[in-house]
Amino acid sequence: MKTIIKTSLILFIGVCFFSCDDDISHEYTINEPVYMSTADFKNAVKSESSRSMEETGKIYFYGDYILVNEKFQGIHVINNSDPSNPVTEKFITIPGNIDMAVKDNMLYADSYTDLVVIDISNINQVTESKRFDDVFFYCLPPTNNNYRYGDIDPKKGIVVGWEVKRTSEKYQEPRYYPMYDYMANSAAEASSKANGSNIGKAGSMARFMIQGNTLYTLKSSYALNIYDIANSNEAIFSGSINLGWGIETVFAHNNHLFFGANRGMYIYDISNPFAPEYVSEYSHFMSCDPVVVEDDYAYITLRAGNWCGQNTSQLDVVDISNLNTPSLLKSYSMTNPYGLGIDGDLLFVCDGTAGLKIYDKSDPLNIAANHLSTFTDLTPYDVIPLGNILVVISPEGLLQYDYTDINNIQLLSSIKIKNDE
Repeated sequence: MKTIIKTSLILFIGVCFFSCDDDISHEYTINEPVYMSTADFKNAVKSESSRSMEETGKIYFYGDYILVNEKFQGIHVINNSDPSNPVTEKFITIPGNIDMAVKDNMLYADSYTDLVVIDISNINQVTESKRFDDVFFYCLPPTNNNYRYGDIDPKKGIVVGWEVKRTSEKYQEPRYYPMYDYMANSAAEASSKANGSNIGKAGSMARFMIQGNTLYTLKSSYALNIYDIANSNEAIFSGSINLGWGIETVFAHNNHLFFGANRGMYIYDISNPFAPEYVSEYSHFMSCDPVVVEDDYAYITLRAGNWCGQNTSQLDVVDISNLNTPSLLKSYSMTNPYGLGIDGDLLFVCDGTAGLKIYDKSDPLNIAANHLSTFTDLTPYDVIPLGNILVVISPEGLLQYDYTDINNIQLLSSIKIKNDE
């Protein structure tokens, strides 16, 4: 009997060891990092021939040009001197690019961790004028799947993409899975002349803002970097301030910066442009949001159904006649709002899957009742109104509408996203 028990125990232990070994040794699918050497990364900025749009991001208007970000790749340069016939002239390669701003032919753009200053006076041969190393948190390029990340070796360079592979190992120790920032890029005032300077205009989702001779860039979701760009040939880092948490967008208006954040809108006085001072904040439920401002009102879209938080999507109209005590005037229900823009009494809202919505906002208490038009054949992400021409970026591509006659808005042109199917 003892022999039987002893034999059974040995078999049991053997099975346990075998089973444990079998459980530990396994095969799985990973996203294997694809690297660009650090040397190549630092020398990657250049003009190239135009290419098809594949995954668009932020938009920016400068002079006769529209700049369209190709996520993590660079910027499409589109000659828009004739909005009915825009011509894609060049592509500026900038690895890891999401945001941009332009003043006096100098393009300021993020490139993963770096801020690059690019002379675009000759669009056929742009040149890197200056680079600020390691001023942004490192953002890994996104994947289109839910597989785990492979190990990243910084010695191999910058991760610029992923290759799906099958791999196996004896055991899987706990590993750190890097996260990347989708906060994706505030709105500027109209393209203007300030002190003889030519400054462009951003969409409402931007994280870069130029006001006068100062460039403001969101370093992360809580910090703002400040640069003196009075001398277009010599940008100077002027400091950084902490803003709070969950900052997503920035908008400049009348010597103030308005920051859209997960939990509200923050207002800072920039009378001293290199030392922004906190003024006040307007709080709302946890949500993704950009903000635009005109006169005594701020317009904020709150988007739910995502990592930002709540299940309610809406447009908030906030009374800022007293900047020290901003207060909610009224909220309007939305479906899936992203960017927005204003031009006089017109309010343009990118309501995602519900389309592009246009309102008369002259009566802030009755905006919904003054709905003018909806375009449901696109899922707009952001807009820039340009004096009767509305530039719209969406997953479908770049579209432009003529709203000279608000009762008869016309599609002027479109540059469609490349479809591989």
